[in-house]
Amino acid sequence: MTAIPRPGTPAAAAAAQHRAPDPARPRAPPPAVRTRRDRTDTNVSMAVTLEEARWLGWILVKALMRFAFMVANNLVAISSYICYVIILQPLRLLDSKRFWYIEGVMYKWLLGMVASWGWYAGYTVMEWGDDIKAVSQDEAVMLVNHQATGDVCTLMMCLQDKGLVVAQMMWLMDHIFKYTNFGIVSLIHGDFFIRQGKSHRDQQLLLLKKHLEMNYRSRDRKWIVLFPEGGFLRKRRETSQAFAKKNNLPFLTHVTLPRIGATNIILSALVARQENGSPAGGDAKELGSKSKGLQWIIDTTIAYPKAEPIDIQTWILGYRKPTITHVHYRIFPIKDVPLETDGLTDWLYQRFIEKEELLSHFYETGAFPPPKGHKEAVSREMTLSNMWIFLIQSFAFLSGYMWYNIIQYFYHCLF
Repeated sequence: MTAIPRPGTPAAAAAAQHRAPDPARPRAPPPAVRTRRDRTDTNVSMAVTLEEARWLGWILVKALMRFAFMVANNLVAISSYICYVIILQPLRLLDSKRFWYIEGVMYKWLLGMVASWGWYAGYTVMEWGDDIKAVSQDEAVMLVNHQATGDVCTLMMCLQDKGLVVAQMMWLMDHIFKYTNFGIVSLIHGDFFIRQGKSHRDQQLLLLKKHLEMNYRSRDRKWIVLFPEGGFLRKRRETSQAFAKKNNLPFLTHVTLPRIGATNIILSALVARQENGSPAGGDAKELGSKSKGLQWIIDTTIAYPKAEPIDIQTWILGYRKPTITHVHYRIFPIKDVPLETDGLTDWLYQRFIEKEELLSHFYETGAFPPPKGHKEAVSREMTLSNMWIFLIQSFAFLSGYMWYNIIQYFYHCLF
């Protein structure tokens, strides 16, 4: 029998030195192996850092190139638009309808250029729900949820293939857009810039009513785009939720409770009345209706993947990865919409409660729910024609060159 040395004695230390290694215990690598491994980890880390640096550098270069092109695009396109409008003023006196038709076509081309900036950055649109092309020749109001400045760019894109809708459209936008590069174009076209806030509300609604009376029919407008929430989701959500809690209304997260004022003014001004006072709107089964006045309400819901909206800076610079924005449409005949204030308020609240449900379903599943009576929802990919974009951009730059030479010629003649 082998004697076991007592711990702490010289014999125990010698025995521990010569003890066989435990196979279950990991052994420390030799110094040379550790050095090689540390060097490899450092090289991998440097490679990742260099790869990220190259990617960030390319994003920066691309953003600068896109910004430079956008500036040049705006200079030639907007300047040419203004020059054409000025030179066509005699036609406005002789044939106002034809003048506003030509102006509307140029306006559509300008919005198509803005849409192309996002298109070539990989920001595309998938459409769901009702096909709004079926009502593109009738008068309609689009009620849209508002998350960011990119909502406007998204609509500019997805409405380009809907005939002359964009050419005959009137936008109701926050007054801040008046001071953007596109502000002068919108002023000429007849869009309305609304100032937010309680102190301005009553005055702005009176101005809106007057604006519609003076510009909507006379300029042959057919569609109006309205953001009833009255501001961006991130700015209004807390206030809206407090209002909902105080008034025992549904608690909404993905949208806010809409404001009724502008919608009420639009419907009062544009809905044609029958002799009995009821609206003379269209019927979903009779799209060929020739009824005058506003005929449709298009409930439009914009959804971004992971609830991360695109802003106008991203649309211009293109530094975000390609993204598909999803837009859901639901068409309501105007005859089904109550026109008295209380009934319209309840109806509008119900539409935004439905938007909340649509967006909740989208953020959970990545798709909008199917319509009632259907097993699955069908989406439609919206596309822009590269040839069409090339043609309108070429026209813009050639027009800019032409007007530059004309102005330069007259300048030298005069001075």
